[in-house]
Amino acid sequence: MNYAQTLSTIYDEVLPLIRKGQVADYIPQLAKVDPGKFGIYLHFLEGESFAMGDAEEQFSIQSISKVLMLCMAVGKLGERVYQRVDVEPSGDPFNSLVQLEYEQGIPRNPFINAGALVITDMLIDAFDDPKQYFLEFARAISGSQGVAYNAGVAKSEKQCGFKNAAIVNLMKSFGNIKNDVEDVLELYYDFCSLEMSCQELAKAFCTIANHGKSIINKKKYLSESQFKRITAIMMTCGFYDEAGEFAFRVGLPGKSGVGGGIVAILPNKFSIAVWSPGLNEKGNSLVGMKVLELFTTKTNLSIF
Repeated sequence: MNYAQTLSTIYDEVLPLIRKGQVADYIPQLAKVDPGKFGIYLHFLEGESFAMGDAEEQFSIQSISKVLMLCMAVGKLGERVYQRVDVEPSGDPFNSLVQLEYEQGIPRNPFINAGALVITDMLIDAFDDPKQYFLEFARAISGSQGVAYNAGVAKSEKQCGFKNAAIVNLMKSFGNIKNDVEDVLELYYDFCSLEMSCQELAKAFCTIANHGKSIINKKKYLSESQFKRITAIMMTCGFYDEAGEFAFRVGLPGKSGVGGGIVAILPNKFSIAVWSPGLNEKGNSLVGMKVLELFTTKTNLSIF
């Protein structure tokens, strides 16, 4: 398979979709991002890689960070994590309050906002300095010391994060948030403000594709059981209320973020990251979804 040619063909096919989506303008800093940006990076576990477009430009990974947060929490706390966060698809928007109240403060899964806020609460208790540890973890598995938080994005999210504040307070009322609400929110916004490129994301997520063992430093971060469970949650819950559509059209475990990034993996084989800031009505990258659909269709590489 000529992957360079395949990616080039896909790149050209989706160019008419560029700027068709809507950037996440409800977060003021993200509203400033050029909607014409577009990058793809494919990285195989054996080391071969292919890049297109703005693959080395960093962007706000937003909810993609929730996978790394879950890896960090599970690696430290084990199966206890799933006592406070469920593993079911939500079927509702990522910031829904209705389901959370009905289910008495237990989030449906770790990848909706409520679930990630509970994970953040756990990380505060599990690490002396979770903000620094998370940054070092992301740098270690991506092999890049350039990975960093964007304080402006974090501040911007905090200024408009009224629904997140409502979510965490609701869970606090049910006893599923142990720490101070403001501390949880501030750390959560820091995590979401992490900036990485497609290249850095693809290399980082090769750790998951490689059953929890980093291809960068060869360290084992997850057990086989933890790898299996996290990958399953990516497959069923990685795209908010569009997870079924992604499984149907793409057939890979993955995770999206409202910064326009999507990363997906084929265990034992590769990780691929796409960035295009314009979002569809579900909050996923319009171009990114199409790129990955075309990629698995043309290469016949999926878990199915």
